[in-house]
Amino acid sequence: MKIAFDVDVLAKQMDINRMVHQVADWGYKYIEQSPHPRINPFYKHPLFSKECEAEYRQALKETGVELSSLICVYRWSGPTEEQRRFAVENWKRLIEIAVNLGVQVINTELSGDPNQQEICNGMWYKSVEELLPIFEKEGIRVEIQSHPYDFCELNNECCDLVKSFRSDHLKYVYATAHGFFYDQGKGDVKSMLEYAGDELSHVLFADTLNQEMDCRYIVNPPWLNARGKADVTVHQHLAMGEGDVNFEQIFETLRDMDFAKRKFKVGGDSIAAVSYFGFPEKMDKQAPEARERIEKELLGK
Repeated sequence: MKIAFDVDVLAKQMDINRMVHQVADWGYKYIEQSPHPRINPFYKHPLFSKECEAEYRQALKETGVELSSLICVYRWSGPTEEQRRFAVENWKRLIEIAVNLGVQVINTELSGDPNQQEICNGMWYKSVEELLPIFEKEGIRVEIQSHPYDFCELNNECCDLVKSFRSDHLKYVYATAHGFFYDQGKGDVKSMLEYAGDELSHVLFADTLNQEMDCRYIVNPPWLNARGKADVTVHQHLAMGEGDVNFEQIFETLRDMDFAKRKFKVGGDSIAAVSYFGFPEKMDKQAPEARERIEKELLGK
């Protein structure tokens, strides 16, 4: 199992060189490269100039840190055909970048619009069927998560979407900070992880409050707290222990599933990524603590 740090919070604070060195200073061997304005911005076409690549490669060489995976967020489920086509072209370029960097894993979201589930479901299948031969040709493992406000927010439904392809190149990501959306506020993490089963290749670790509980979060105007049904979503990526997620049960279930020992035909090891965003000012303490807890709970260190 690779333990990685999602550098989203750092990309907003510092340049690429310092970002990579900071991850190394916190004791991580791997970076999960989330959308970055100079590399793979949200929804837009990837960039990654020669100068940017040289800076990144030099920082990796200096620190010994490696890339476990890339994260991208594109509108490959539309809801318009124009958005879908742009997203597919974005994917093709990102795959080229991944292959060039020697990265075999790309973590992504379903995207789309929860108010147009039928059309987005069809658009997503169309995009995957177009891209899957490229994933197979280039040896890429694409890992899917449902995200709050995606056309599908439920754990089991998203797992079924992934499993329907029966492909070694498509696997499932469980994001602990999204779990209360995954089962509509129940927080039954054991059931969700077990349902993912053998397709679970990646877990994102962060805490959150249960948005279904009265007044955990407050959004104005007041009727948006009920989402209308799908007009607004709210969640957070806090340090483990700062929210409502049952991490004791998550770690117990992952141990029972031998998650840390999993090796996949495509992309190799399973990945545990720390995905803290909420409080950058606490990260010097929280980031190493998160790595140490995952090592202790899943690797027995």
